[in-house]
Amino acid sequence: MRAQERSHWSPRRVDALVTVAVIALGVVDSWVKPSSGLLTGLPTPVIAAASGAVGATLWWRRSRPDLVAAVVIVAYVMTFTPAALAVAMYTIGTVHRRPRILAAYTVAGFIAGIAGLRGGLPDAGVREAAYSLALILGPLAVGYVVAVRRDLTAATQARVADLEREHLVLDERARAEERAAIAREMHDVVGHRVSNMVLAAGALQVGPAAGHPDVVRTAELIRSDGRQALEELREILGVLSVGPVHWAPTTPQPDVAQLPGIVAHATERGQSVQLQVNGHPETLSAPVQRAVHRIVQESLTNAAKHAPGAQVRIYVDCRSDGVHVSVGNGAGSGRPSADLPSGGHGLVGLAERVELLDGTLTAGPHGDGFLVSAFIPHRQGVS
Repeated sequence: MRAQERSHWSPRRVDALVTVAVIALGVVDSWVKPSSGLLTGLPTPVIAAASGAVGATLWWRRSRPDLVAAVVIVAYVMTFTPAALAVAMYTIGTVHRRPRILAAYTVAGFIAGIAGLRGGLPDAGVREAAYSLALILGPLAVGYVVAVRRDLTAATQARVADLEREHLVLDERARAEERAAIAREMHDVVGHRVSNMVLAAGALQVGPAAGHPDVVRTAELIRSDGRQALEELREILGVLSVGPVHWAPTTPQPDVAQLPGIVAHATERGQSVQLQVNGHPETLSAPVQRAVHRIVQESLTNAAKHAPGAQVRIYVDCRSDGVHVSVGNGAGSGRPSADLPSGGHGLVGLAERVELLDGTLTAGPHGDGFLVSAFIPHRQGVS
């Protein structure tokens, strides 16, 4: 509320108010005290008009402070306008910092004040001189203090902004170092474990059990999953690592064209999956295609873990405004796999990935099963 009130008091509004007030004071003072400055003896309306004209020059006190001050000082000799002189000296105090300039205005204003007073008051003496000096120095000092305080406030705000930027840089650097540490840890631990799994599956294919088709097929599935996990791990490490990633993928990047392969792989594992793709998925950008791929992949994995034996329906609709993806499953006919670890980050990660693409993702119970639904708009210039 206070900020809104302050916003109404713009500099031009203040200038208008000050100008009108000084004009009014000058005119009223001229009528109350007809003898003013060197214009003493002229008709009161003439003196009032001159006082009003002097006050009107204050409208340009911000854009032409020196010119306005010079006009007011000279006019002060002709017509006694203390309010206009005070405002002009205050403005000079806010725009000048050099002592010589301030001293020059003080002397000029003082001389003008004495000349004006002596022109209108023949017996002007020490009291009038002190009055003129106070009329000059008072507003000049106040304006100078206000300007210095304003400069200090601006410098403080600039320093605070610099400190905030430095803090953000340091914070980002700390996060980058933390991501790099996590990437190294994942590479050393997870990468090592998965590599051993792939090697063990390969050995199983050529070992004594190689004559059993089921064993060979299972070993191939394990080996294939392991290789894919390593590729995905490299992609994650590239995101976490500091600086550019210099590894080259050994397999095609995930896209919508690979969805039939994912479905076939899930079918080999015993899942019942139906896939329907409408439109032209090849027109989607690479990040969007990767997101669609991950949504389908994660949803199939969750269905296999939490609703084994359930029918899974995948629907990908590429439209003019974007791509709609839905993966739903009914109730499972088997027992959920309790021995499979779940970090609880799969759907959260999908939602974050979709949000980065300006899309939306919802996931939750649907009927007797579960439904994951997402929409990702087209993004121009993204590859």
